[in-house]
Formats: sequence, C-alpha cells, structure tokens
Amino acid sequence: MLKPIPERIRELDWDKLQRALDEDGFAKLPSLLSKAECEAIVGTYDEEDRFRRTIDMARYRFGIGEYKYYGAPLPDWLRQLREGFYPELSRAANRWLERLGQPADYPDTLAEFLDRCRAAEQTRPTPLILKYEAGGYNCLHQDLYGDVFFPFQVVFVLNRREEDYRGGEFLLVEQRPRAQSRGHVVLLERGEGLIFPTRHRPVPGARGYYRATLRHGVGTVTAGTRYSLGVIFHDAK
Repeated sequence: MLKPIPERIRELDWDKLQRALDEDGFAKLPSLLSKAECEAIVGTYDEEDRFRRTIDMARYRFGIGEYKYYGAPLPDWLRQLREGFYPELSRAANRWLERLGQPADYPDTLAEFLDRCRAAEQTRPTPLILKYEAGGYNCLHQDLYGDVFFPFQVVFVLNRREEDYRGGEFLLVEQRPRAQSRGHVVLLERGEGLIFPTRHRPVPGARGYYRATLRHGVGTVTAGTRYSLGVIFHDAK
C-alpha cells in the first residue's frame, strides 16, 4: 500500500538532498508521486472550479503554453506536499542566509511563513499545473509574486518523457558575478521532482560566499503534451 505523502517526504534521504542543494544549488527527487496520483493530478486540469486563474503564456510573452493556479482551499494532496517539504527546505533556507552573512529568518512551519505572506497582503495561492503542447516552451524566469518569497520551490513532471511527449527538458541557468552563465538540463521521469532556488543561492568564493542568480524554464516540447506541477511556498498579491 502506498504510504501517505507526508511520510514519503519524511523518508527521503534528506542528508543527501541537503548536500546536493549546497553543492549544486538543486536536488533531484526520486519518484515520489505514483502513476495513479500523476494521472489524477492531470485530470484536475479540466476542472475549472479548482483554479483561481488561467494564464496563456504567449499572451504575456512568457513562452508558449498554459498554466493554472489552484484556488483556495488547495486540494488536500497539494496542501500535504507544500506542508511536507517546507520544514526541511526552511533548514536549507536558513543555512543559506547564514552563509550570506544574514540571520536565520525562516520559521519552522509553513503556517507561520504564510502568516508573513498575509501580513504583506500576499493571500493568493501560487501552486500551479502547467501544460505544453508540441512547440511549447517556458522562457527563463523567476517566480517571486511579492516582497515576501521562499527561496526554494519544487516541480514534478506528471507524464511520461519520450512516450507522452518529447523534448521539454527542465532548464536551470545560473549567473555568477563577472562570469558567463552556467546552464543545467534536468531530465525528469513521471512522478520525479526537482528542488531548485527561487531567486539565488550562495556560492563559495575566495572571500566567503556570494550570491548567484538563477532562472528556470522549460525547453521546447517537440511532440506530444507535457504536464507538470509547480509547488511554490509563498503566496501572491
């Protein structure tokens, strides 16, 4: 029997994931969502009452594709993903702050962090589902939504690479000061996820740590239809 989502998250190898975040700036997750769960999430895409807003990416020159923000209250499985990942990621967030010479500032629970969002008038949920047809892509960007933001987010791919779609690789580009950009291409199978920075990360240098800015996107889908789930922890204005 499949374990509950919070238990699956707790049982991840967090020592390994934390090392990957510190060394690489991102961490790939093993398959966390089952085939049935992925199919059920994809099935929500046409249930319009679940969503607060739909974005046509081409209209805003974000790329070619469509995404939808889940409305409040979030589905229970999505709430469990958000709440389950937050504690370990807040540890990493505070560690990164300290490396950059700032006090650890992120609270232990998602509820406390969302209180900060509300105080900043950021009250709209940000988790979203994205759909790309052949020819679709997502330009490099950051998901900030307001003055208060959490430094990590998680993405899951919901269908089968090379079977349901081709292309559509996840892209992560890091810009270091006075240096050319470094790119990462991450291949994700159905149910696998990736933890990555929302805005920047600390990188060791000759005089301590400095900030490297990161943007993410999706390469061109060459065939089929690609679905993914974005778990963002801060809310939007």
